[in-house]
Amino acid sequence: MTAPGWRRDLFALPDLVYLDGNSLGALPRTVADRVAAVVEDEWGRGLIGSWNHVPGSSSGWIDLVDRCARLLAPLLGVDAADVHVGESTSQSLFATTVAGARMRPDRRVLVVDRSTFPTDAYVVSSVARLLDLEVRWCEGPGDDGGVAALEAVLDDDVALVSLTHVDFRTGAMFDLPAVAAAIHQHGALAQWDLCHSTGAMPVDLAAAGADLAVGCTYKYLNAGPGSPAYAWVAPHLQADLDPPVAGWMGHASPFAMRLDHEPRTGVGRLRVGTPPVLALSALEAALGVFSGVTTAELRAASLQLTGRFLAHVDTLAARFPDEQVALVTPRAHHRRGSQVSFRHPHAYGLVQALIARGVVGDFRDPDIARFGFAPLYTTLDDVDRAAAALAEVLESRAYADPAYAERNAVT
Repeated sequence: MTAPGWRRDLFALPDLVYLDGNSLGALPRTVADRVAAVVEDEWGRGLIGSWNHVPGSSSGWIDLVDRCARLLAPLLGVDAADVHVGESTSQSLFATTVAGARMRPDRRVLVVDRSTFPTDAYVVSSVARLLDLEVRWCEGPGDDGGVAALEAVLDDDVALVSLTHVDFRTGAMFDLPAVAAAIHQHGALAQWDLCHSTGAMPVDLAAAGADLAVGCTYKYLNAGPGSPAYAWVAPHLQADLDPPVAGWMGHASPFAMRLDHEPRTGVGRLRVGTPPVLALSALEAALGVFSGVTTAELRAASLQLTGRFLAHVDTLAARFPDEQVALVTPRAHHRRGSQVSFRHPHAYGLVQALIARGVVGDFRDPDIARFGFAPLYTTLDDVDRAAAALAEVLESRAYADPAYAERNAVT
């Protein structure tokens, strides 16, 4: 079995325990050199010629979207031809939600889960206002992976169900294939937000019967803050793909400069404006750390890491019963993502006290301490060091330090 953190040497990690890769991934060593080369050589010397291939360089900017799609596809269980990379997660979700609703024009309801990341709810609500649709809420994954929660709200008026695969607060996970099957029984489309999945566990969209999906690349995919998102559309839906923004890069002949819009075939219709070359170059370099890695290896390492930390949390909850440490992450392997979260009355101060001791996790309102485990660079030793620091914080009640009374804007 592959040991967790087996590719740690490929990352530029400071001397601390970093358990926030589910918020911002660590820096792969190759990225800084690649971005510098793009800026200094390809842009600085090649100028506009770098849109095409320059011998001796990794330029050919016009192909960056396709190159990144080829690297992402194995992590999603799909064909690269069905993946688009380039916009933000929110922009991508808006495009696929509108397009999905347009594929079911006689239906008036969009379903979203209450455990979703807030921007997903905002986007779905915005689409509903734009298209005069209704938003219907369902509960989160639950013990059965979310099927019962969906069956309570599904009917033949639902056009699209948009769900977050892994709950960003608790780490609870929807049963992707079972939920997709339930959605399809009512003739609706299944859309997934994979931001807290891709790069840490198998997704296999094609085998699971998904219809649409989006995801970011700055968490477990390590492409840097604000890096481009990806979108995927099942092949059988692409002929009817009608996104809300018709941009010049989504044109069948973008350099013909015609005023009438003739969309590309396939998922390329989601392309909008000029691709973000610097960000895509960083993404391409970052995805190199997954070369030769299988999603089964990622998942096995993730389960080792989360299982070990979960056991530590159980031990500490029993050792310090007055601290009210309450695990919220599912114990069952098939119900949790690559994180462990627990409630604590002073969760914010607890996380800040851990950071002061070199253990970086994060906090989510109102009382959740959250720790993400990136399989490529997080080790079992990291887990044990984090647990030892957590024990010291609980025993000393360092979380009550007045310095932690005022929450900052990010962590």
